[in-house]
Amino acid sequence: MNESPQHRAVLLHEAIEALHIQPAGVYVDGTFGRGGHSHLILQQLGANGRLIALDRDLDAVAAGAAITDRRFQLLHRSFGELKAALAEVGVGRVDGVLLDLGVSSPQLDCAERGFSFRCDGPLDMRMDVSRGQTAAEWLATATEAQLGEVIKRYGEERFAKQIAKAIVSARAIQPIATTKRLAAVVAKAVKKREPGQDPATRTFQAIRIFLNRELEELSLVLPQCLDVLADGGRLVVISFHSLEDRIVKHFMRDMAKPNDMPDKLPLRANELAPPKMRLIGKRVRPSATEVSANARARSAVMRVAERACIE
Repeated sequence: MNESPQHRAVLLHEAIEALHIQPAGVYVDGTFGRGGHSHLILQQLGANGRLIALDRDLDAVAAGAAITDRRFQLLHRSFGELKAALAEVGVGRVDGVLLDLGVSSPQLDCAERGFSFRCDGPLDMRMDVSRGQTAAEWLATATEAQLGEVIKRYGEERFAKQIAKAIVSARAIQPIATTKRLAAVVAKAVKKREPGQDPATRTFQAIRIFLNRELEELSLVLPQCLDVLADGGRLVVISFHSLEDRIVKHFMRDMAKPNDMPDKLPLRANELAPPKMRLIGKRVRPSATEVSANARARSAVMRVAERACIE
């Protein structure tokens, strides 16, 4: 497999600071990637600390095998399986969970993975290549209506109908099996695009999110994070597009409210069930310096919440 450049973890120091690492604590890196966050967490843990990392990408799991620290354990799991993964290693409660969403640089830069139209390669796009349907397989069988719905919903693409029609027409002539071919088909269908953005950007994003069930996995893991966090434990989430950030924002906001009660019920404020989480600070974005050094950081947003102490 082609060698990829080293992944730069976005908001690295800000995320670790937000976790508020306790030397003897137990932490979860739900998206190991190439280990940027995990390495820094391990540096701050004491001898009795523990870090469990998850990743569904086999390349990431292989990269993590180089870490021989006895406090560290890496599992080939999606973060949507958080509770099951922790049960597998005998962990019930943790002191912090970090989720760095999106695609890593090695995934984007490896042509064989098919995530990017920047270089030609097979249309795969699976985070976990050991299971599931490839992008090429899905494009070959999806109806025009299905194509349009996915591209519109997950890519927020205003030309979704035109792109879907173009894909159906193109595949009738020749299968759409490579990234360059899909990008070319989309480019012909998109008449206008924001300055500096490739016409295929939103379509590639949409197909990747759909195939990997990224938003569904995020919606699954957030309540699990709440369940496994110890009192005072931190949840830190870094998202890279509005669809992800909206899910995270709404979850944290809802968990930071007192439990809903019927209107006009004669209860005092101290009689309401306390909120399950507490918001920590405002959303954090990368500095201009970080964006200048790593353009892929420009859309990142970090949100932090803490598990409330509930008697």
